[in-house]
Amino acid sequence: MYKILISPLLFLFDAEKVHHFVCEILHLGFKIPFVPQLVRSVYTFEHPDLVQEAAGLRFRNPVGMAAGFDKNAELVDELEALGFGYIEIGTVTPRPQPGNDKPRLFRLKKDKALINRMGFNNKGATVAAAKLRHRKSRILVGGNIGKNKDTPNDQALNDYLICFRELFDVVDYFVVNVSSPNTPGLRDLQEKEPLTRLLLSLQENNRLKSNPKPIFLKIAPDLTETQLDDIVDIVQHAGIAGVIATNTTISRANLRSDAAEIAQYGAGGLSGAPLRSRSTEVIRYLCEKSGNAFPVIAVGGIDSPEAAIEKRNAGAGLVQLYTGFIYEGPGIVKRICKALVKQ
Repeated sequence: MYKILISPLLFLFDAEKVHHFVCEILHLGFKIPFVPQLVRSVYTFEHPDLVQEAAGLRFRNPVGMAAGFDKNAELVDELEALGFGYIEIGTVTPRPQPGNDKPRLFRLKKDKALINRMGFNNKGATVAAAKLRHRKSRILVGGNIGKNKDTPNDQALNDYLICFRELFDVVDYFVVNVSSPNTPGLRDLQEKEPLTRLLLSLQENNRLKSNPKPIFLKIAPDLTETQLDDIVDIVQHAGIAGVIATNTTISRANLRSDAAEIAQYGAGGLSGAPLRSRSTEVIRYLCEKSGNAFPVIAVGGIDSPEAAIEKRNAGAGLVQLYTGFIYEGPGIVKRICKALVKQ
């Protein structure tokens, strides 16, 4: 029904407006008695074989909602009822910011892809933390953190530390986002020296806590093998939990959509089906190069059970959806979970 009736109707309208509309429908709908239970009964699939342990955490299933969908932690309970095993909120910055100018989210329907240049639009770390304190479900939540657009890179560490401290008591793990292409200069923080300094500082603060939280690093798919080698070294040297691979790509190679249409949309990160192969390559390389020394969470082009299994076969334990969820609908989570049990 979703692909036949609902998505064709939704796709007639601006992508970002539809996103906010759907989020509002979910939020309001779940206030109606028995709706949460009904949604959970339709979309949730539980099985002992789905339970996954990684970085000291126990996930009810390995399928998570990637960062970007619920930037301000407003839909954690609703997404839990849709069957996800964990939710990643954000990217959260210390101060609220509007993000880049609109329009900034575009569909490439022929490619089952999105181009976005959102620019870390969010209400700030304090708001996200308050939302998480009042959630009802106990699903695992990750906090994806970044810097404000107007914060120079030489002061970026302070932004990450502010978010870390603000969210520490209300999330189960952290994700350091230095790989979005939509904040000017952010990807420069992926270079070996600044990235090592950033992660070591976060880990130093983490170890001061009585209950330190796992810290993951989210990387771009556009890194070279030499840079990926550096990532393996940095992750192990800093002692963080693992890697999330991958963020969106700046590449526009091998797309089926009209070149003029793509050019009209302009700059931004590409996500969805075209990212599947490269994301899998990065995951496989990291796992083989490190000897599976740390967990890798897969994201990028996962829009079917086959794509999720491909990522798992490459070495990832956990997977995340976003663009695949938009194109395939909420039933994709249950389909993946059932396929993983049968595997």
